[in-house]
Amino acid sequence: MPETSTAPDSAPRRRAGKGRRRRPRARRRGLVVAAWSAAGVVVLGGSGLGYAYYHLNHNIKGVDIDAALGDDRPADADNGSMDLLVLGSDSRSGANGQYGADEGTARSDTAMVVHLYKGHKKASVVSIPRDTLVDRPQCTTPEGKRVPGARQQMFNSAYQTGGPACAVKTVEAMSGIRMDHYVEVDFTGFKKLVDTLGGIPVTTHKDIQDPKSHLSLAAGRHTLDGEKSLALVRTRHGVGDGSDLGRIQLQQAFVKALLQRVEHVGVLGNPAKAYKLASAATSAITTDSGLDSVGSLASFGKSVKGVDSSGTTMVTLPVRYDQMNANRVLPDTARDQQVWQALKGDKPVPRTATDGDAEGGADGVVSG
Repeated sequence: MPETSTAPDSAPRRRAGKGRRRRPRARRRGLVVAAWSAAGVVVLGGSGLGYAYYHLNHNIKGVDIDAALGDDRPADADNGSMDLLVLGSDSRSGANGQYGADEGTARSDTAMVVHLYKGHKKASVVSIPRDTLVDRPQCTTPEGKRVPGARQQMFNSAYQTGGPACAVKTVEAMSGIRMDHYVEVDFTGFKKLVDTLGGIPVTTHKDIQDPKSHLSLAAGRHTLDGEKSLALVRTRHGVGDGSDLGRIQLQQAFVKALLQRVEHVGVLGNPAKAYKLASAATSAITTDSGLDSVGSLASFGKSVKGVDSSGTTMVTLPVRYDQMNANRVLPDTARDQQVWQALKGDKPVPRTATDGDAEGGADGVVSG
């Protein structure tokens, strides 16, 4: 299972040396997509992609962000690794309107940097709290308008200000790491993907009640459909201290369960199931122009077919609570740099970088 690293800011180190249960590695081909919940990379079996190429290709939405980013970007590490920015959009347009009024803009409700290590057999996933106050660089909107940079802005406002390119540029400014690709999933796509997988089995260790996300779960074992899964990964008020940090802990636990479900879904040798899953996956995502075809996604999936849940480590970017505003967090600059420098050097994130994090009190509430 992936290893989640979060601990209280001033509390003793928690569960040091926590072991990981090893699962048999599932060998699979196919499509790599990002699940909105968290933030991870999910390898979906799709051996039937070839025969359905033309039917699936039009599902994928692509955005060309290179022109908006320009040349002022971090250099490519050129060490065999790969970095992706994965965003979950809170857009209310179209079918997403059931979750609120469409105001014509969207924010990045969930953000993760996925680092694939050289050889693409292991990965680290770094969740960035949406309420983190950061310095946003100058951005160019999708319409070509330049927006001046600004200090102390919520991280998720970068997407709202300048779209995917601004979100990528902000992450690159924070990390010093060039993002090779961009993947986005919205509410409706996430639900469809979960339902196509037949639901996600999870165990809740406490009752969860959150009328704002319409979530009501008694403690125990559940198989969550798309609607309930979305409510779980959106909830902030049903667990912990009501902060985004608690929600990230739930999202990371859900991603563990999602990865395990994908590994056991069993599509090899079943073209009908492979096509249905691939159709749901391709219609769920928006990618950069380097991944916006079935051919490029399938090629990417083949290159990372060895990555599974046991080889995936999940951490939250170190932050501290803002004493001036309880609803905001501030970067823990020194430890943040330990995280980014490790990924830049294609090395594991050191435990010292994430021990002592601010956390939202939701750790251990949900497991796969």
